[in-house]
Amino acid sequence: MDAFIQFLTEWGYWGMFISAFLAGTILPFSSEAVMLACVGLGLDPVLSTLATTAGNALGGLTCYWIGHLGKMEWIEKYFRVDHKQLEKATRFIHGRGSWMAFFSFLPIIGDAVLIALGLMRANVWIVTFSMTLGKLARYAILVATTTELFL
Repeated sequence: MDAFIQFLTEWGYWGMFISAFLAGTILPFSSEAVMLACVGLGLDPVLSTLATTAGNALGGLTCYWIGHLGKMEWIEKYFRVDHKQLEKATRFIHGRGSWMAFFSFLPIIGDAVLIALGLMRANVWIVTFSMTLGKLARYAILVATTTELFL
């Protein structure tokens, strides 16, 4: 895994985009490690945040469309999203709607939130906007706090 992170770090902004896309899908991957390594190597923190946000949001939309397909057996078998996670995410979302995609940055439940929104056929534009805003906030706070520590 370290060699893969090193490879993505060498790719700079594209490496951050790819790592964030992988992390935004069902795959367990740390886009934060790649982003912070790239920022630590001197890449622009703002461009790094934008590249990582774009990749992670695109990965999140992949989760939404997986849910939109509506094949529970595929979701559980191939994407390893537990039925209990989906139930928990559905209860979290219930009555609040598409804007709950903002919380898709949360570990463990974030992917399930997006899949549940896809299953519910939530408004894709609101999901996209609120999800991207949440992911941008997470990466911006992470970069701001870590670069502040390095100064």
